Amino acid sequence: MDSIVYAHTLSPIANHLLVACATQNPVVRLVDLRSGANTHSLPGHAGALLSLAWNPTVEHVLASGGVDGTLRLWNIRRSTGPLGILDMEDCRGIGAAGGAPRYRLSAKSHHSAVNGITWTGDGSFIISAGHDERVRVWNAANGANTLASFGPTLRNGHMSTLPLVLSPSGSTDLKRDLLFYPNQRDLLMFELHQGKLLKRLRVPGPVDATVRSRTGERIVRNRITALAWKGQSDGIFSAHTDGQIRAWCPRTEEDDDLDAEENDSKRPNDDNYDDNSNTQGKRKRQVLENVYRDLTRQRVTFG
Repeated sequence: MDSIVYAHTLSPIANHLLVACATQNPVVRLVDLRSGANTHSLPGHAGALLSLAWNPTVEHVLASGGVDGTLRLWNIRRSTGPLGILDMEDCRGIGAAGGAPRYRLSAKSHHSAVNGITWTGDGSFIISAGHDERVRVWNAANGANTLASFGPTLRNGHMSTLPLVLSPSGSTDLKRDLLFYPNQRDLLMFELHQGKLLKRLRVPGPVDATVRSRTGERIVRNRITALAWKGQSDGIFSAHTDGQIRAWCPRTEEDDDLDAEENDSKRPNDDNYDDNSNTQGKRKRQVLENVYRDLTRQRVTFG
C-alpha cells in the first residue's frame, strides 16, 4: 500500500472479494483479494483514514471515518463522490423523499478525528466514535443524528481504530442493542439508543504495561486494543497492551444462586448453619467454571 494501513475490512455478505483499506492517504483504497491489485479508490476525505465498516445488508455500501472529522458513506460502484456526509448538526435527516441524498460539503460528524464505526445488524443505524470523546448514533436511512447521549465518561485519543462491538439483534432478553465501548482500561456496556451506562467492567492489573519489541522495552498505558463478541452465553473477549486476552462472561442464574448460598453460609447464628456449606459453595462454583471452559451453552441475560 506504500503507506501506513490503519484499518481494513471485508464485507460479510458480498459476492465480491474487495478489501477496503484505510491508510495515511485521504482516499479509501479497494483491493481485490484474489489478485492483490488495487481496483479503484474513493477520494473525498481531507487527511488520513482511521476506520471503515461495510453495510451488513447492502454489499456495495461502505462507511469511512478520518482525521478530518467526517463520516462518509460510499457506493463502491461509483467513484465520483460519497453518497453523503453525516452531519452532527442534522437531527432531521439529509435524505429528500424520493430523491437523491443531500449534504453540506462543510458538514462534520465529530469535532475531531473519527476512529470508530460500526452498524447495527439490520443496517438501520450507524454508530461512530471520535477523538472529541463522543459516540453518535445515526439513522442510516436518512443520515439523521439521533442525539443519543452517552455522558462524559468516554475516553478516546489514540491514532488507531477504536473497536466498537454491538450485541447481535435479539441476542438478549432485554430486546435491545448493547454497545461495548473500550474506555482505555475499562469496558463500558451501554444501552445503544438511550446511551444509558449499564455496566462498567474494570480491567484488573497495573495501569501501565511493559511492551517488548526489537528496539527494547518501553512503558505504555494499558488499554484495550480489540474486542470480539463470542456468543450470548460466552460473552465478549478483549485484547490489551499488557499482552493479555480477557474473557468477560455474563452472569447466569446459577451464579446468583451460588452467591445466595455463600451469603447464607456466612451466618453462624443461623440454626441451619453448616461449617461445610462454604466449601460446598466453592466447589459448585468450580464446577460451573469447568462447564464454561467446555463451552457448554446456557441461556443467560445481561440484566
